[in-house]
Formats: sequence, structure tokens, C-alpha cells
Amino acid sequence: QVQLVESGGGLVQPGGSLRLSCATSGFNWDDYAIGWFRQAPGKEREGVSCVSNRDDSTYHADSVKGRFTISRDNPNRRAYLQMNSLKPEDTAVYYCAAVRLLTSVQNMCSTARSYYNWGQGTQVTVSS
Repeated sequence: QVQLVESGGGLVQPGGSLRLSCATSGFNWDDYAIGWFRQAPGKEREGVSCVSNRDDSTYHADSVKGRFTISRDNPNRRAYLQMNSLKPEDTAVYYCAAVRLLTSVQNMCSTARSYYNWGQGTQVTVSS
């Protein structure tokens, strides 16, 4: 079955950096787009960054544009989220998602749909 395992979260000071990793198995990597979503306490899960399987095109939410970068490591079936210049408002549980992409990565990131395949999440806390 589809498995997604996130790692790399932790506590970091404002302005710091973290790199999240998503290890995957159980599906044809080449057929699935990958996305990173986050959920802060009391808020809905929101799309952060998504990358296409077709052409490696990417989408980043306005709140993270210029600070976060999503990438795919195709030979190793991993996805990464490089997070720089972290802010306290980036504090959340970060989830990796995989889905057969039917439209665009922007559409994938627009809503955390229940039919996506999800990992268990990794906590990111930005605090001094």
C-alpha cells in the first residue's frame, strides 16, 4: 500500500532553516505528484508547496514563496521541502501527500483533499 514517511521537523529559531524529507513506497513514483501541506492548531490543513510528476513544475503558496523550495529525488523516491527564513507563523504539523495528478500542481495545493495519500506528519516549531 502507499506509504509516506516524513522526517526532519524540529524546533528552530526565527530566521533559521529546516529541510523536511518524505520517503515513499507502495506506488509508481512516476505517476504521482507530491505536495507538502501544513496544519496549525485550530486551523484547516493548507497547501504549502506541490511538484508535478510530469515536468517537475512547482507551486508555492504566497505565504512561503521565496522562502520554501520543493523538490523531487526521482531515483530515491523522495521529496524534500527546504524551508529558509522561517517565521513563527510557519509553526505547524507538516504533511507529505501523493496523488495522481489530473489537473495542475496549483489545483493540487489548493485543497487538502481526503483522497490524497497522506503521511503521519512532522512537527515544525519556530520559536525563540
